[in-house]
Amino acid sequence: MTGQRHSVSVKAGGRLFDFVDERFPSADTFRHQLNKVFQKHGSFLLGEVALYSFVVLLLSGTYLAWFFDPSMETVTYDGSYTMLHGIEMSRAYESSLDISFEVRGGLLARQIHHWAALVFVAAIVTHMGRIFFTGAFRKPRELNWVIGVLLLTLAIVEGFTGYSLPDDLLSGTGLRITSGIVMSIPVLGTWLHWIVFGGEFQGEEIIPRLFTIHILLLPGLLLALIGVHLGIVWYQKHTQWRGTVSRESNAVGVRVMPTFAAKSGSLFTAVTGILAAMGGLLQINPIWNYGPYKPSHVSAGSQPDWYLIWVDGAARIWPAWEIPVVDYRIPAAMWPTVVTPALLIGAALCYPWIDKLISNDHARHNQLQRPRDAPVRTAIGAMVIAFLLVLLASGVNDIIAHVFDISLDGLIWAGRIGIVFLPFAAYLLTYHVCRALQRDDRKVLEEGMETGIIRRYAHGHMVDIHQPLAISDGEAKPLQYSGTRVPKKANELGLAGKPVPGGLLRPDPPAKSESQRGEDGGES
Repeated sequence: MTGQRHSVSVKAGGRLFDFVDERFPSADTFRHQLNKVFQKHGSFLLGEVALYSFVVLLLSGTYLAWFFDPSMETVTYDGSYTMLHGIEMSRAYESSLDISFEVRGGLLARQIHHWAALVFVAAIVTHMGRIFFTGAFRKPRELNWVIGVLLLTLAIVEGFTGYSLPDDLLSGTGLRITSGIVMSIPVLGTWLHWIVFGGEFQGEEIIPRLFTIHILLLPGLLLALIGVHLGIVWYQKHTQWRGTVSRESNAVGVRVMPTFAAKSGSLFTAVTGILAAMGGLLQINPIWNYGPYKPSHVSAGSQPDWYLIWVDGAARIWPAWEIPVVDYRIPAAMWPTVVTPALLIGAALCYPWIDKLISNDHARHNQLQRPRDAPVRTAIGAMVIAFLLVLLASGVNDIIAHVFDISLDGLIWAGRIGIVFLPFAAYLLTYHVCRALQRDDRKVLEEGMETGIIRRYAHGHMVDIHQPLAISDGEAKPLQYSGTRVPKKANELGLAGKPVPGGLLRPDPPAKSESQRGEDGGES
């Protein structure tokens, strides 16, 4: 009986699809699109981690928006958290406390939302790092790189606006710093401050405005850019690693259905589950400990989320120089907090064309490069990472000074010296390491792999024996470098670019199947 009902439902579904296809022919199009090929390498899933984190952000944020009141009206707290009874605060902060302590699942949703925001930005940064170091931004994918930079910028702004909504002491401190940064801009600063805050700081308009921007404007822009980004990827296809089969003119990988769809669905489940576990087990942003925003209560140890700490670090180590430009004296705060981020974002937007000038490469590329094969680009990336790491460490220098009992002034000067010398040291070191790795690969291709065998002759001379990778007419044949991983050990021979079978609990390759044994003539 169950089988009959299943057969009837299948036939009904088939008739429905036939009905739609006869009127809106689309079967051939869908069949062609479902045959799209995607890469199997795990690094290509970093973008999906960002996408699925964004989905979790939308779902958790929608739930939180039902209960949050973005009002700056002053109220006296009389809720579940008795430690704040009788304290005057904004309605926004009170509703944030109510979400945490009185709404069913509210605290879990808040923490999932916050962790998802951190993972979202981290996944975008890691994804763009993979694209940068492998040259996946080269022609014809420059536009998608630009969209990625815009997505990262909007994600950071979106994170900051959401972080500022509770109107607690920590988020209020961040808004006060933002007010000072805006006011440091010559000529336009006062007008921009009026547009953002609706008057003097703090005013009555900033939280409602941030709420509208956070739940409507920025998510809409992010959704639009993500849609364009995915559409371009779908149309142009993914880049791919060099290999024996992959070429610039083809696409090698797995089809959308069923392999990639199953892997992608599993990844979505894993990302959602991990974020839910983090929200339930790892406390983040306990706003009830901070209290409402009061300027006199701001203390040391106040840091923003990780993706903005580097801006704070730049402000901490920048000297108190008020540099005159034309008829205006530029406040010191503008250079590290406005000019530096603007220069970094501008350089990132233009980098595909900067890379063309450096490499003089204007060809189309569908295959990736190993980082060692582009030493200048890899060294530039290492230099930027070193630059940001110094700023990141400088952003928490007060905590470092307190924990390790180090002079804060000494750490500030260490940051100033490090920001000048460490990026250049990282550039030189990375460049020479890449060149050394290139020479090592070419040496193996020319001379063969090291066998670990040393032959000693009668006169005492010793020679390291190498295993040639190719032999022609009984003699070693040097090979040309093709941009793929060069085998350095005997168990990698013939498996360049592939992992060796085995694992932590099963170190040996799996046993051959019966058919393979039959082909080999059976076991000896």
